[in-house]
Amino acid sequence: MEKVITTEPIPIKMWIDEIEEGAMEQAKNLANLPFAFKHIALMPDCHKGFGMPIGAVLATRDVIIPNAVGVDIGCGMCAVQTSLKQLNRKTLIKLLNDIRMRIPLGFKHHKKPQKYEYMPSGYKIDELNVVRREYDRATYQLGTLGGGNHFIEIQKGSDNMIWVMVHSGSRNIGKQVADYYNKLAVKLNEKWKSQLPKKFQLAYLPFDSDEAQLYYKEMNYCVDFAYANRKLMMNKIIEVFENTFGNNFRTAPVINIAHNYAATEEHFKTEVIVHRKGATYAGKDTIGIVPGSQGANSYIVKGKGNKDSFESCSHGAGRLMGRKEAIRSLDLKIEMKKLNEKDIIHSIRSQKDLDEAASAYKNIDKVMNLQKDLVEVLLELKPLAVVKG
Repeated sequence: MEKVITTEPIPIKMWIDEIEEGAMEQAKNLANLPFAFKHIALMPDCHKGFGMPIGAVLATRDVIIPNAVGVDIGCGMCAVQTSLKQLNRKTLIKLLNDIRMRIPLGFKHHKKPQKYEYMPSGYKIDELNVVRREYDRATYQLGTLGGGNHFIEIQKGSDNMIWVMVHSGSRNIGKQVADYYNKLAVKLNEKWKSQLPKKFQLAYLPFDSDEAQLYYKEMNYCVDFAYANRKLMMNKIIEVFENTFGNNFRTAPVINIAHNYAATEEHFKTEVIVHRKGATYAGKDTIGIVPGSQGANSYIVKGKGNKDSFESCSHGAGRLMGRKEAIRSLDLKIEMKKLNEKDIIHSIRSQKDLDEAASAYKNIDKVMNLQKDLVEVLLELKPLAVVKG
């Protein structure tokens, strides 16, 4: 159940028990925006971001804020149940090696462009400034994982079935759109002599302006590109499984959900623009995915449609420490031992990998417990093998 802070012009509703000072300061900045609607919602995985905390939900009237969506537009999760019930270690290693052969990781791209038919359709590309500029380059990045917290994971479900999960976003095209429109918003806010403090890093665009409408179209293209990216990777992973297990291998329909975007929605009988930055839509009966950190369980969930969270939930465990702090302070042998004892084929091999160690993240079980009134857990997924950029 949420806690409420009432020191600011509008309330801050929190599903988090402990919050870092920087994230709290950013949440208070959001609550002081003149166009913020009703209240600010903080999910249990909330931590400091750029401008707006990651794991926060902001509803606005009549404006859209590029930095409240962030640079990895449309980043999200795909998960699929397979027809397999078990995998031995030797087979898992073979599957991982084959996946790495097909899917570029980290900063790597395809050597050839992917088929145009895999790119999002239904858009007039010539009308999209940044997407048009980046389109050809994006065809080389479609179906690539990226780095950071993005991953491919093979898991064992509490339904006794093997699952595959992919976490990735819109690659460079999303960053280019985000950076372009945030800089444009900053420039226009200065021109208008906006009273909004620049240090908030929350420059806005009036939603009825040409600039905002163009950003909204380009942002939605990036959301669709991120899904197309995950879908292509998932198809390649399924091909790897089919090559190993033959025609008897089957999968259920793919579950997909994003966690970095803005959308026009109705809340409290008012049409608003809901910004979810590191937060997942959890409308009533919506099937979603909440991943754990490397080595921790992930969850398939069903939304409860909680109005006070703007029908949202956490997008994962959430960081406990920054990347540099994790690399500097965590013990490599201890982190490797934790994963080895769970018999997980992981990607912690050197000191620089510790930014994605389990100890760099919050406890996912605690996070799930804090949001019982936001989602119902349908399935628990235990990691067997992880691929990271």
